[in-house]
Amino acid sequence: MGTESKRQQRFAGVIQQDLAELFQRDGGSWAPNAFITVTRVRVTPDLAIARVYLSFLNTSTSKSDLELIRSKASEIRYKLGTRIKNQARIVPHLEFFLDDTSEYVEHMDKLFDEISKEPRQED
Repeated sequence: MGTESKRQQRFAGVIQQDLAELFQRDGGSWAPNAFITVTRVRVTPDLAIARVYLSFLNTSTSKSDLELIRSKASEIRYKLGTRIKNQARIVPHLEFFLDDTSEYVEHMDKLFDEISKEPRQED
């Protein structure tokens, strides 16, 4: 993936901030019992599509929660549009993805712990 322009980065930052506030306020109705964090937003060069990466905490059903969020994408896009209408000409189409970075880090930590517990061989 190529580098993003300053314009894309700025617009992605606006979307990330506003979506974070939306998820903080309304996230409980979209994915009950889950704490949703917007970890990253990537915007296409024409600013028409925003790829939103979400992290789910306090839940073991993050994949089903992500599907619930995807099913509410038009409602979330509408609410985002009311927030950014004075800052953007168009409201981008929202695509939601699971950010599993924290799960990957936990998995790697477990592997390193197992490696460190193994007996060392003498040279």
